[in-house]
Amino acid sequence: MPTSSSIQQPSVAVLSAVLRGLLLVIVGWQFTASARAADPLPEPAAAPPIDAEVAGSPPALYVPDPLQADEFAGLPATVVPETFPGWPRWFAGASGLVMTRTLPSGAATMQPAAGIGQLTTSAASATWPGGVDLHIGRWFGPRQKQGVEFIYWGVYGMGTTASVAGSGIAAIPQADGATVGGTPATNFLTNATGQQIGRSDLVNDIEINWLYSLGERPEFSSQDPYAASRSVNLMWLAGFRFFQLEDVLTLSTSSGISGSPLDFSAATNNNLFGGQLGAKFDWRFADRFRFSAVPKVLLAGNSITNTSSLATAAGTQATFTGSGAPVNVHSTLGVFSWLGSVDTGVAWDVTDRWSLSIGYRVVGVNNIAQADGQWPANITTAADLSSITAGSSTIIHGGFAGFEGRY
Repeated sequence: MPTSSSIQQPSVAVLSAVLRGLLLVIVGWQFTASARAADPLPEPAAAPPIDAEVAGSPPALYVPDPLQADEFAGLPATVVPETFPGWPRWFAGASGLVMTRTLPSGAATMQPAAGIGQLTTSAASATWPGGVDLHIGRWFGPRQKQGVEFIYWGVYGMGTTASVAGSGIAAIPQADGATVGGTPATNFLTNATGQQIGRSDLVNDIEINWLYSLGERPEFSSQDPYAASRSVNLMWLAGFRFFQLEDVLTLSTSSGISGSPLDFSAATNNNLFGGQLGAKFDWRFADRFRFSAVPKVLLAGNSITNTSSLATAAGTQATFTGSGAPVNVHSTLGVFSWLGSVDTGVAWDVTDRWSLSIGYRVVGVNNIAQADGQWPANITTAADLSSITAGSSTIIHGGFAGFEGRY
């Protein structure tokens, strides 16, 4: 068994070894500290200053011009940038009209009488009354190829009178079923001493059109020496059109009866409305002078009215014998009609803002009713006046002259 002294000896040896190690560490640390104090390390060199503009900017993307022309020299002479026209956008004009129209063959207004020429509704011919033509519009878009225009034109009081005198004139129509102030109407219309037939027609036209120009505007001459104006230009148009033709005939029959003359009138009104298509053709045949043609076609519904009346010149209304109703019958009819028109003329573009023009207009209307076709032979009941006969046609034509301004 080991003794207590043998157990204590190893513990002393270990303790001695540990103490010697600590002493060596302390001596080494003191030596290193003394060396650092005697020979300190040099301070690190300061960093060079940083250019804030370079540091905050991305890498340069511009590569200098190798020809040292460090600026935009413009497009080559052969390349021309696209330019938009500086033309005035609004346009308006006014013209004077002188027009007439063709008439149907006419209806007889009297029975044949010896020594007296036969009077018919066509004897009241159409004259050449004056009228007016107005238009205004505007162009849209950077190239001004599309526009809208509003047009109104009309002529009024188109017609004359014709008369005959004699004895024993029997009027057409007769009125076997009517009285005037208690007197049979036939007393006024038989054995008359004179007749007069008069006509008064009017025409009104309203249009709203969309315009599309295939090329430049024909009113403006090109100022570019390298690009002369086109000699021919075409525009398309489409829009809404309202056309009115009113035809009024009045027959006055004179007799020896008090209250004479007795007047029979037929007022027929055609109201066409619908869509139209057309074009405008311009040919510049000389500097600032051009020939133009504007054809249009209208497909329309036609709302026709007719009012037939029998009354004295003083205003006493004839009445139907059976019912006592006034002889004043208003009738309506709806049909499909069509219209074609063409304006031809010569325009002088005095400046870019003013033009003068003169030309001729022709308008043909088909499947309409005219007062001549509503002429009855005898008036016995309201049914004799209530029907409307359509299917005729007319041509309205005449000259115009005016100006247009652009602003």
